[in-house]
Amino acid sequence: MQLALEQGRRALGWSSPNPAVGAGVVRDGEVVGAGRTQPPGGDHAEVGALREAGDRARGATVFVTLEPCAHTGRTPPCTSTLIEAGVAAVRYAIGDPDPNVSGAGRRVLEDAGIAVEDGDGATEVAAQLEGYLHQRRTGRPFVVVKYAASLDGRIAASSGDSRWVSGPQTLEWAHEQRQRLDAIVVGSGTVVVDDPELTARPGGSTEGAHQPLRVVADSRGRTPDGARVLAGDSPTLIATTAASPEDWRERMAARGAELLVLPEAGGHVDLEALIRALGDRGALTVLFEGGGVLLGSLFDARLVDRVQAVIAPVVIGADVAPAAVAGRGVERMAQAPRLRDLSVTQLGEDTLISGLPAWPGEP
Repeated sequence: MQLALEQGRRALGWSSPNPAVGAGVVRDGEVVGAGRTQPPGGDHAEVGALREAGDRARGATVFVTLEPCAHTGRTPPCTSTLIEAGVAAVRYAIGDPDPNVSGAGRRVLEDAGIAVEDGDGATEVAAQLEGYLHQRRTGRPFVVVKYAASLDGRIAASSGDSRWVSGPQTLEWAHEQRQRLDAIVVGSGTVVVDDPELTARPGGSTEGAHQPLRVVADSRGRTPDGARVLAGDSPTLIATTAASPEDWRERMAARGAELLVLPEAGGHVDLEALIRALGDRGALTVLFEGGGVLLGSLFDARLVDRVQAVIAPVVIGADVAPAAVAGRGVERMAQAPRLRDLSVTQLGEDTLISGLPAWPGEP
């Protein structure tokens, strides 16, 4: 199952809107095939693993991270391929909550005389597929909020200078994370002040890396014509409102950006509408990187599913230095969301705290 997990990890970002599944074929204690879900229309993990195994798949055991599908979508059912290959057993980590699959894959395989077991590696796979599982259960993408802040919660100095709050290990980790996601969103203030590219550059290069959709939430048309987020081959979506100037929208389109006009909420782009629009495009996991106003709006609307907070060992100070999370906030501590399922990871001198926010009164 560890081989299947590694294959699934390598499919993250590439496979959406399909789940990033990994599979391995074992016969007589030897791995004879491995595969992972390809981009839409390509092989599912089981098919790729069986193709690599060839005739050695007969009588073998297939390990797969998610229950095999039993319906026809862009590709034929994986259950049919497993049966035709003559495998003896299938072991999957977790069931698929998709109503087209849930339990059906297991039934079809067992009816064909194949031994089926589940549960091995369930915890690890549930974490790896949290975006897919959340989307299938709620109908909207999994929203991750990430920021790097000082010990006193600032993301930049009072002058706006933010390069760099965190260290090089955090930067490398951030680029590794980006290539496993479907979309990355920033506010127009971040574009104006930091002028980010929003590309995934693990190892310092975009070569061979999956590039998420770059998204700018810009309700009033602040993104400049020369912004780096408009450059390069990676697609860019600008989510705006009817309040933005029409000539600005035309200029953004001329630079290659796609414009999406959404309703307003609190004077800004309606973030729930934006998240659902990204889901309609096949996004399973969406990363919001800032700034503080954008992240604060997400917390105010309770739209955050995971927090990734990188804390750097530096103190910035100053009342006017921008905070990591702004917005309305809460009036009482009892109203504040607390993180559960916490993990703490050291990234060089920085500390990454990751967890799932739970608001009072919610399960």
